[in-house]
Amino acid sequence: MVSTSSTTEDGGSTTEDGGSTTEDGGSRTGSRRAPTDFPFGHLTADAGAGADPVLVEIVQGTLASVEMEVETAIGRTSRSPMIRDAHDFRAGIHDRLLRKLTGRSYSALVHPVARDFPIAEMNPGDVFFHNDVYRSEGGIGHLPDLCVTVPVFSEGRVVAFVQAFGHHDDIGGAVPGSMPSHATSVFEEGLMVPPIRLWDAGVPNRAALAIMTRNSRMPESLAADLDAECSACLMGARRLGELFDRYGVATVESCFDAIIERTTLTYRREILSQIPVGQWVWEDYAEHDGVDEPRLHTQRITLTRTDAKDPGGERIILDFDGTSPQAKGPINHCGDYADGVFLKKWLAPILRNLADSPERMAELDVNEGIVPLIEMRFPAPGTLLTPVFPAPTNARTFVILRLLGVLAGVVAKAVEGRMPADQETIRYTGVYGDDLAGNPYLMREVLGGGSGGRYYADGEDTIHVVPDSRNLPTEFTEARFPFRVEALRLAMDSGGAGQFRGGLGYEKDLRMLADAHFMSIADRSILACWGVKGGKAGQPFRVVVDPGGPAEREVDALADAEPVRARELIRIRTTGGGGWGDPLARDPALVVRDVLWQKVSAHAALADYGVVLTGSTDDDTLGFDAARTEAERGSRPRRSTPFFDRGPGYARLSGGPTSAELDWV
Repeated sequence: MVSTSSTTEDGGSTTEDGGSTTEDGGSRTGSRRAPTDFPFGHLTADAGAGADPVLVEIVQGTLASVEMEVETAIGRTSRSPMIRDAHDFRAGIHDRLLRKLTGRSYSALVHPVARDFPIAEMNPGDVFFHNDVYRSEGGIGHLPDLCVTVPVFSEGRVVAFVQAFGHHDDIGGAVPGSMPSHATSVFEEGLMVPPIRLWDAGVPNRAALAIMTRNSRMPESLAADLDAECSACLMGARRLGELFDRYGVATVESCFDAIIERTTLTYRREILSQIPVGQWVWEDYAEHDGVDEPRLHTQRITLTRTDAKDPGGERIILDFDGTSPQAKGPINHCGDYADGVFLKKWLAPILRNLADSPERMAELDVNEGIVPLIEMRFPAPGTLLTPVFPAPTNARTFVILRLLGVLAGVVAKAVEGRMPADQETIRYTGVYGDDLAGNPYLMREVLGGGSGGRYYADGEDTIHVVPDSRNLPTEFTEARFPFRVEALRLAMDSGGAGQFRGGLGYEKDLRMLADAHFMSIADRSILACWGVKGGKAGQPFRVVVDPGGPAEREVDALADAEPVRARELIRIRTTGGGGWGDPLARDPALVVRDVLWQKVSAHAALADYGVVLTGSTDDDTLGFDAARTEAERGSRPRRSTPFFDRGPGYARLSGGPTSAELDWV
């Protein structure tokens, strides 16, 4: 059962056991705790052991189908480029214990809705809405992520929830797009809405919708997107209701338990078993917060793998002690609410890299079944992961993306490098101003980057961590916004060198047709995506305006309003993934192929890989000289190197050292 809480006069809450919490989740005595307890449990006495295995497959397939149908409906009926075209949203299906059942994409949490609205008092046709970071139990990271939740009814009671949340164009705040890079307070970032009943038994709350659209610079897009999401989730709730009506609530809930329990058992057997019992520690860094000068903002994980005899059972413990104090700028993330449940599901996909094969990895879902296998221990309030209200959070991707890499790195230390190198596959860029007709516009894009090399293969080029996301179509953007896309290509040499090369980032050229302002929310512009086990770091993010022209200038990775004149070119180059393994061990034939494919330059073929090329790319005679390549590689001095290569930018922020003490194994 989900425990209830009442709200105090100052916005805090009182839990059933009498503990009192403040608005940011800290208790009156100073210790951090969730405003409400959300214990992991089961719907049936046997945890689904008695469920018909064939029916379990049918139910699981239905859940995935409904989730995809909801996302398809949102994509087809929404209006903003970020939702409709970039697909920066996702749906999720949860049971009445608030457990996430589907594993195709990550999603927000139902917890804050169940905390503030008793489940027994919900009605068919209700739609709940929230985007308040500090009231979201950790499920919402910044205010542009708007979340709608719809209860599913069968036999007269709530049996499940359908939810969707996504990144919207604008929800107010200091700058267009609601992501002010220099914010020092959440009040600068836009309109905060705690959980509310946006639709009551099928009737929309017009007053609330009017308030939200009035606070947005893009009111029509916001209204259309919300209507799309509410309607799609209501449709999904009807589809799930049909599933319960067909098989009965008890039968379907038994299948839900079986789905969750199967995930737990699978991860314990196939994933945890790959990590030896022991303890390892590693850390990585965000490089700037938009307010202070660039420096190392530490995120540290101490990983402990327990054995079956441990009093708490067989699991992994992630201790974040050693993480830096909360930043003045907006790179903080509220990770410690609700026992870190959102963060567990966010980080768990990294563990799939320990599967026996890439094919098996692709088969493993991440649902609530991974929650019992991960224990999280957070530092006291006031760190990057435990910020105190009203610390700003709009660039929290700097922390949650970095944590993916920190977990990959600390696991790599435990398994002798059998994990991918680093990647940074989210950054926000865009332009805004008045178009040629004098109408205001806002264009934002979430360009991907290269993923890290793996122990068995190169990294992938230009991927995005958000499922099914994509770059904006050139035909659409050129028709709607005052610029031309003059080039969209792979960024040559951006992937870190290695026995298995890092994936490449984008290089995109925009030629402005009218005066505008450029915006960027990006990390990894000084620090690079690290290489592992001899692999080299990839190249960092970079934006140059008027490259090669009289006004050439590099734009800071955190920029709200960089002026760009008509006819000037903006060149955006996204990050390449880190390399895996010694570059001198790479098959020379693969280097020749990469040069032919313009992924690696002829210069880098020799400098990074020691491959002596012959022939030319102009007449299809390119090859390599085997004897001279062997001699070139043999002449290179062999030096002791750290397990992780952070690239040249680390020395700039560390004060001189080229590696951290924890980089050596």
